Amino acid sequence: MRGVMRLKDEPPSGLARIAVMKRALIIGSSGGIGAALASALEARQVAVTGLSRSGDGLDLTDPASIEAALDGLEPGFDLIFVATGGLEIAGQGPEKALSDIEAETLAAQFALNAIGPALVMRHLPRLIPRDRRAVFAALSARVGSIGDNRLGGWYGYRAAKAALNQLVHTGAIEIARTHRQAICVALHPGTVQTDLTRRYLGRHPSVTPDEAAENLLGVVEGLTTEHTGGFFDWRGDRVVW
Repeated sequence: MRGVMRLKDEPPSGLARIAVMKRALIIGSSGGIGAALASALEARQVAVTGLSRSGDGLDLTDPASIEAALDGLEPGFDLIFVATGGLEIAGQGPEKALSDIEAETLAAQFALNAIGPALVMRHLPRLIPRDRRAVFAALSARVGSIGDNRLGGWYGYRAAKAALNQLVHTGAIEIARTHRQAICVALHPGTVQTDLTRRYLGRHPSVTPDEAAENLLGVVEGLTTEHTGGFFDWRGDRVVW
């Protein structure tokens, strides 16, 4: 199923909009969702630059690594998509109680899920064009919504994704001052059948990475500058902060 942007008037055909996209940068291109996004874009004749830790040594928890990987890129990307994240880091699963919180685990969650994407976002003014539409998207999660949190638990992951949402929202405000056609959003892909979610698939309906990629691109295609700074799910519905 393709994601459908429902926020305002129906946008022009998604395929027509994606067809004019020439270049895309996928951060985390070796992961399940990142690889599927790259394949889906390449099938549409988009030139994709993929960066990942396993393929290129890009480590989102290492600021020097991010600078080295992005400094050498030629500007002019129509889409920059941060398709990374981690629910379990270094074998540490989500906290179920306050007594499970540890400083190192919280720091690791923030480093990968919030700080890393923010350091990528620092490069947007140089990497995206000023004279045409460009989209920056980062994978967030519905559990990062404070307003939607009714179950508790998962302290580090929830807090890191909430921080990511704020960073994207704040960055969108600044970017809009110099890049008037730029759009910066946080996206919830739903539960996707990847290594990140394999222990939790039985609890929620899930989709394959290929389906998730099509859903996410459907949302990206329908975005306008009115949506910049927003947090949306795979259907294009706004998620509460």
